Amino acid sequence: MVDLAHLAWPFFDEAHRHFGENLAAWAEEGIEPHVDHRDVDRSCRNLVRALGDAGWLAAVVPAAYGGLSEHLDVRRLCVAREVLAWHDSLADFAFAMQGLGTGSISLFGSDALKARFLPPVREGRHIAAFALSEPEAGSDVSALATTATPDGPAHVRLNGIKTWISNGGIADHYVVFARTGEGRGAKGLSCFVVDADAPGLSVASRIDVIAPHPLAKLRFADCRVPVASRLGAPGEGFKVAMATLDIFRSTVGAAALGLARRALDEAIHRAATRKLFGAPLADLQLTQGSLADSAVEIDAAALLVYRAAWTRDTGAARITRESSSAKLFATEMAQRVIDRAVQLFGGNGVRVGVKVEALYREIRALRIYEGATEVQKLIVAREMLKRHQSKLEVAAQ
Repeated sequence: MVDLAHLAWPFFDEAHRHFGENLAAWAEEGIEPHVDHRDVDRSCRNLVRALGDAGWLAAVVPAAYGGLSEHLDVRRLCVAREVLAWHDSLADFAFAMQGLGTGSISLFGSDALKARFLPPVREGRHIAAFALSEPEAGSDVSALATTATPDGPAHVRLNGIKTWISNGGIADHYVVFARTGEGRGAKGLSCFVVDADAPGLSVASRIDVIAPHPLAKLRFADCRVPVASRLGAPGEGFKVAMATLDIFRSTVGAAALGLARRALDEAIHRAATRKLFGAPLADLQLTQGSLADSAVEIDAAALLVYRAAWTRDTGAARITRESSSAKLFATEMAQRVIDRAVQLFGGNGVRVGVKVEALYREIRALRIYEGATEVQKLIVAREMLKRHQSKLEVAAQ
């Protein structure tokens, strides 16, 4: 079972510890019956339903709509992703997308939109998706080309392509970002909730990747959407996207933590039981150094992840630098930890069916989605420069 000793840290309260321990206990038996990595669509549908039936998806919606806390509790989201990722990446994916695909609704939706979309997501009856990326606009949100043009006083028509959309093809709704033209670049975007069966919305193609999960390219061709389905005000799409990613970038770091902790657990067991030159592999100082490096890096990443989550939960309006730092370090750390584990396994480390081989494939995408590592570095640097400029302006007054 995943080690949750770090839940004794002062970042957490008793509710977080209780949640993490109970989820870990459930995951021991509650995940495997629903997972078949040869059929990821069915697995994700089954996992969403199982997570909903067991009550874990109550963590992804506010209390007014059946959730566990008044507002989204980022520490609880992070604990959930860490625990689930330790067990199975599809279970983590299923949970995470229910959060990401409704986070914008929880933060910016009208009461009517929240009442319509949040309860079925919490119950696991409705699958959510977040449609931001495009063929020529990934980390650069301001370059989005999909348009939403007025169609009478109460509707808009969406036209364009979205790609790399997780849950594409199985979702019941998509949170879609499009250009509405209130201003140039990032200032001219808006956000809409679109039903998956809306006329004019189609799945253009499915996308296969090294760690399979439901992923697709979507096409919008005169897709008519009510203005009432907009999240936030006209032109606030960039604000909606960044506020949502502020929260969920921290949880990507938590998922990386879960993968890294599992890799270290596998590496320790391998080192303790594998004989080399007549003695356990663990007796070699190089092995001990590898294990120590991984343990220290995991602790450092955990501190960054839960600092970001704690900062948001205790009232910070934005945690741009904190969440970017957490995602950047945790995902890069996990890649190194998993690579070391594969090395300790030798030839078995790259054999299909061995856990560390799966981890090696699963970690790679986390360094890219929700803002690649290089983009996170730019964000952190820009936040520091902005703070420096603010200090200069205050000093000059």
